[in-house]
Amino acid sequence: MKAGYVYILTNKPMGVLYIGVTDDLARRVEQHRSNAVSSFTKRYNCHRLVWFARFENIHDARSFERQMKKWDRAWKVARIVEMNPTWRDLVDDL
Repeated sequence: MKAGYVYILTNKPMGVLYIGVTDDLARRVEQHRSNAVSSFTKRYNCHRLVWFARFENIHDARSFERQMKKWDRAWKVARIVEMNPTWRDLVDDL
């Protein structure tokens, strides 16, 4: 079974947040940046990868994504700040 990733994109530090799941993070971020997917990320210009987590399988990633989408915004921001305090674009870390 393929690994999975949960990720957060934003338009700017402390800006609009988009949470997604994929089995190929680099490809998916490129799709968002080229506006090939998700009208939400296109509308709000969410192209900066600020947080991600890898899971052993895509099913666990999807489950965590569903949980995370229910979290308060403050919890999501705390996750980002814990991993990426300056909200830099993590795409080069892939």
